[in-house]
Amino acid sequence: MSLPGWQPAAAAKLAYITVYLDGEKLPADVPPYIDPKLGATMVPIRTVSEGLGASIVWTQKTQTAAIAKDGDKIVLTSGNKTATVNGSPVPLDASVQNKAGRIMVPLRFIGENLGLDVVWDPSARSVVMRSKNGGENGGAGGEAGGDPGSDPGSDPGSDPGSDPGGGSTSESLRGAWISTVYNLDWPSTAASGNANKQKQEFSAMLDQFQRMGLNAVFLQVRPASDALYRSALVPWSKVLTGTQGRDPGYDPLAYLVEETHRRGMQFHAWFNPFRANTDTKTAALAGNHVAMQHPEWIVTTGTASYINPGIPEARQHIIDTIMEVVNGYDIDGVHLDDYFYPSGGLFSDDATFALHNPTRILLKTDWRRENINTFVRDLGASIHAAKPSVSFGISPFGVWRNVAADPTGSDTKAGVTAYDSMFADVRTWIRQGWIDYVAPQIYWSMSNAAARYDKLVDWWSGEVAGTSVKLYVGHATYKLGTAEAGWQSAGEIVNQLKYNAAHPMVQGDIYYSASSLLKNTLGIAQSLQNYYGQDLNS
Repeated sequence: MSLPGWQPAAAAKLAYITVYLDGEKLPADVPPYIDPKLGATMVPIRTVSEGLGASIVWTQKTQTAAIAKDGDKIVLTSGNKTATVNGSPVPLDASVQNKAGRIMVPLRFIGENLGLDVVWDPSARSVVMRSKNGGENGGAGGEAGGDPGSDPGSDPGSDPGSDPGGGSTSESLRGAWISTVYNLDWPSTAASGNANKQKQEFSAMLDQFQRMGLNAVFLQVRPASDALYRSALVPWSKVLTGTQGRDPGYDPLAYLVEETHRRGMQFHAWFNPFRANTDTKTAALAGNHVAMQHPEWIVTTGTASYINPGIPEARQHIIDTIMEVVNGYDIDGVHLDDYFYPSGGLFSDDATFALHNPTRILLKTDWRRENINTFVRDLGASIHAAKPSVSFGISPFGVWRNVAADPTGSDTKAGVTAYDSMFADVRTWIRQGWIDYVAPQIYWSMSNAAARYDKLVDWWSGEVAGTSVKLYVGHATYKLGTAEAGWQSAGEIVNQLKYNAAHPMVQGDIYYSASSLLKNTLGIAQSLQNYYGQDLNS
């Protein structure tokens, strides 16, 4: 569940960082750094050529870098505020730089336009990138990312002992986020346009998850304002056939839900709410994509495009697309990740602030939070009115606010927070009962100095105490094997699970990403199997 962006370093000097691709540290003849003025991560051109496998042509006379890989071509010229990606102009915050003879390029812009998921962890001062076969964060931020992985729930809207939709009857929730954007987790690019192969891949994935002890999946059914389900409102996703809008020849979501329930597992439909597209290009979009139908709703920032949360009709459009799934499929839950407002970069909504502000909120920050609050409230009400058995949950960034910004916040020093960076007022959602569960992306280890896992579990436990909202925890299995403190052993995840077991407010765990589980990074599959096996037999 990928974070949409990151904040510039506070220090005036360059802040050096480490870069990883699929768990491997990338080469760098000079250290990558965050440019504090531009808020962009800059890496030497060698990192792109050797680490990402791209070809580079540097023209000294024009100070231009041409980067090509797998048919994609990016051209950046020093001083220009736009680049060209496959011939189309794209705005960017930072271009190529010539620093004392070293050519530096913006990592996130390059990585995402080459089809990678790029996730910034401010507490560890590292960038983790995942290839199309490596998984997306985020969720959850993300996305999780992140991807997140970011990105980013037994039925979260009912007692763990109930059994809606075929879920397990006596266990806490044990889920995995399955990213479809960029064909990260499912379906594979090798299965493009092949319905039988896509079905086989998903069934095999479920078999592996069950062996690990999992009982729920959270699958991304709306990766970029498109659909892995039959829709009258939005086009088929390109991850199914390679072309957005092309009918895959079957109803993927109907099969996914049926196959999941056949195993006694729960299926939660994961939506990226306000992401319009993973880039700013429109040439490959279907005619009924929201960016084509309502360009006035779209705001571009960095390398992505968003549906403007400040426009009431745009918010209702997203609710309508989600309700198609609620009404048309036997899902157990609706799940949102943290794609609300982007956490960094310029988001141009001054005109919307002036036009759609009926209560005359003075500060734009408060107005943005109210837009997201209204969306969450209205979506929850729609879901519960149509199908009370379907749970509604959200997976926000793991830090609501730092204690330095709010004395009731967590004892953390995160560079991004849900409330201040993404305008996600999660506390209000919990206290108002608009959601059935919250699944914060607590993507830090027990030994992380800036945002410690145990401190955050304690804080979120306090937030749901005395409410009807359940707490599930998002775990960063995608970080296993990286150099960040605490992630050199799968024992980190097991220790987190043991900590959760001692805190009764935690009623489930979700892992990001599916790829890290399926690849069995550092033996995580066996670790989960052993842990849950002991728990089931106790």
